[in-house]
Amino acid sequence: MKNRLTLLIAVGMILGVIAGYACHTSISDPATLKAVAGYFSIVTDIFLRLIKMIIAPLVFATLVSGLAGMDSGQDVGRIGLRSVGWFLCASLISLALGLFMANLLQPGAGLHLTESAAEVNTGLNTSGLNAKDVITHAFPTSLLDAMARNDILQILVFSIFLGVALSALKGDSRVRVVVQAIDGLVPVMLRLTNYVMRAAPIGVFGAIASAVTLRGLDVLYTYGKLIGSFYLGLFVLWAILIGIGCVFLGRRIGSLLKAVREPAMLAFSTASSEAAYPRLTEQLEKFGVDKKVVGFTLPLGYAFNLDGSMMYQAFAAIFIAQAFGIHMPLSEQIFMLLVLMLSSKGMASVPRGSVVVVAAVAPMFHLPVAGVAMVLAIDQILDMGRTMTNVIGNSIATAVVAKWEGARQLKANDYPLDQPQVETR
Repeated sequence: MKNRLTLLIAVGMILGVIAGYACHTSISDPATLKAVAGYFSIVTDIFLRLIKMIIAPLVFATLVSGLAGMDSGQDVGRIGLRSVGWFLCASLISLALGLFMANLLQPGAGLHLTESAAEVNTGLNTSGLNAKDVITHAFPTSLLDAMARNDILQILVFSIFLGVALSALKGDSRVRVVVQAIDGLVPVMLRLTNYVMRAAPIGVFGAIASAVTLRGLDVLYTYGKLIGSFYLGLFVLWAILIGIGCVFLGRRIGSLLKAVREPAMLAFSTASSEAAYPRLTEQLEKFGVDKKVVGFTLPLGYAFNLDGSMMYQAFAAIFIAQAFGIHMPLSEQIFMLLVLMLSSKGMASVPRGSVVVVAAVAPMFHLPVAGVAMVLAIDQILDMGRTMTNVIGNSIATAVVAKWEGARQLKANDYPLDQPQVETR
């Protein structure tokens, strides 16, 4: 049963908290704590490596297979424009909500922090976030290099070119062999995904246990107002996204959320969108979204439609300003929103991309780097929520684009609202 894996992931999270807290309270030496946390993270690292192992071929196979089956390049352009249009609107909503919630809840007010004269090193690399590098980086010099680095955006660009070329030549018998081979790779990768996902509860356990071992539960109290305010903002964002999705999908929005709850929980517990991608692809296709829409819109969304991450950037920037007593008028906040809107489009391939964007933009608005370091201390907790939101946002976006395309060929027995679903093995 599909519900069994969801339950095991939840159990893994609970056991991770228990094991991590036991280690944190019983071990006083910081070096030993770090070593124990490292041992816990071994299983998580292995699981994430397995996930990364299948992402590149899965994105390549599903996208090329879907594009090769399209009737013309006009289909690609139409789906692309609709997807990008949705992504831009969702980005503006997410950023604006982050600004609104941070100003409303004032999570940094009253901290009265002062910037140290010493330079603070956050360890974040912000040099790659400029317009020239972001644009040129999208185009690969080698497919093998892009796959080796799991660069979804570069794989996406190459796959679009290859898929359109195959679609244009699909009348050639020699080309049909190539298309059939790539089509045959898709179910193989989905079956491999099933195998890898069976290790998800163990990977989740290791991730949670490692984080709690290092930080303990005290961090929840120290940064409680920031964490609580941010997650309240995420709940509001979920309500907005689900409400907009309901306008286009009707009551099927409930079935969609039920279908993607497992990859969403996996994204939350591991704080990794990559961990959820393979399962999310499979669940969206089982829900009824045409594979060509899933193969095109979902990886595009992973590169450009990170709703939770964008809300976090606006929220974190205002929090830092409040914590250090820096007044930002509304006009400056709106300008910052537009800057974040552009900067965030290059963060998909950057480690800890959301924090990197904040660190890169902060000097422009005279926000101290020490504030970025302070937010970085609890980034793991915040990252869990924003990553889960990214998965939910991309799921709704993909389903809505498919609805616009008239590609959702749902049958009467596809995810009925009143019956549990059986996982395909």
